[in-house]
Amino acid sequence: MEALPPLPQATAFFPQFTAQQPIELLIQEKVMSFSGDDFAITDTFKNPVFKVQGKVMSISGRKTFTDMQGNHLFDIQRELLHIHQTYVLNKTDGTTIMTVKKKFAFLGNKAIATFTGSDGRQVELQLKGDFFARKASITDNAQGGAVVAMIKRGLSAQELIFGQQMYKLAVAPGADMALMVAFAICLDEMNEAGK
Repeated sequence: MEALPPLPQATAFFPQFTAQQPIELLIQEKVMSFSGDDFAITDTFKNPVFKVQGKVMSISGRKTFTDMQGNHLFDIQRELLHIHQTYVLNKTDGTTIMTVKKKFAFLGNKAIATFTGSDGRQVELQLKGDFFARKASITDNAQGGAVVAMIKRGLSAQELIFGQQMYKLAVAPGADMALMVAFAICLDEMNEAGK
């Protein structure tokens, strides 16, 4: 994937996870997890960056998102009483960090994520993807449509045999890596729910 240019203005909730340079992350679903919804997030050198662990027997599909020091950053869960698929990222005290809503798209995928940045600015990111959910771009329209991240889903033998998803996520300098990973996982969940 190509390196993304820096954002004109940082788009982050977690300043400590703001990309300082173009970075590519790998999001890999774990095949042999007890919940079936665990993800390992690494950089291109296979260094662990984040960990996502699905909760067993969760109606809302709750997933715990932690950094590699074991700090619980937030939970990802589906809110069930909405017309459009809606996912929220909640801190441990129940405060919502980000909301991701799937929007109707005639061809392809479309979703909107909203959150308040660390600078107090209201941020609205738009995800547009192709029909087969193989590629998607995340843009910030308030910054002239600047590309915040790109998602690309590879097709591998593991996916064909075991159904294991793997995504490459290119993150622009100035973007929050944790939120971009969470947005990609929400896209994965939306696509799985639509099958």
